[in-house]
Amino acid sequence: MILHYLQHAPFEGLGSIAAWAEAAGHPITATRLYAGDPLPALSDVGLLVVMGGPMNVYEDALYPWMGSEKRFIEKVVAAGKAVLGICLGAQLLATVLGARVYRNDQREIGWYDIQRSPGAEHSKTARFLPETAEVFHWHGDTFDIPAGAVHIAGSRGCRHQGFVAEERLVGLQFHLEVTREGAEGLIDNCRNDFEPPGPFVQRPQDILSDERRFTKAHHLLVPLLGDLTALA
Repeated sequence: MILHYLQHAPFEGLGSIAAWAEAAGHPITATRLYAGDPLPALSDVGLLVVMGGPMNVYEDALYPWMGSEKRFIEKVVAAGKAVLGICLGAQLLATVLGARVYRNDQREIGWYDIQRSPGAEHSKTARFLPETAEVFHWHGDTFDIPAGAVHIAGSRGCRHQGFVAEERLVGLQFHLEVTREGAEGLIDNCRNDFEPPGPFVQRPQDILSDERRFTKAHHLLVPLLGDLTALA
């Protein structure tokens, strides 16, 4: 199974998903949208992973490739393939599924708990989520839950943290794939996001203070990747 990912910024790559795919023997291909890479043929996509990025889904005028990306995701969905959207990727998936994306009341940057939503019990794909989990966030926008999708998680700072549609389409506002290097890349490239301070904005030194957080996040992600791979 080919894992293809869409990358929006050089400092937001696959993270721990890369090591998982390599260990499982799944070939990895990529479209670096920021570098002008062409989108693949649908036949060259098994599981599609749509990564995060500092841009917003409604900034098509600033990012000429974004319209083409949305249409490509739409085609992947229509073809019955599995899709995992992470942060911006989740917002793009929500948009393609007809939901609204807009500014959240709070910015969430750093490690904060999410809580599994009651509806998550209706989705087999959502079984990777425990009742509560500390996960990594870096976002200022949020999304409505697409029609027909299951709302799977929320947090104190953001009500809609994730959804599952048709068991094969998963949008996560948070980052389970993040590695220490990935967090450092976000800190180095998005320092303006720390200002002004907020109730859900951690300091850089606090974000990087505990290596175990990255390992725990990856362990949460592994069963989800396995389920999506089986569907792909």
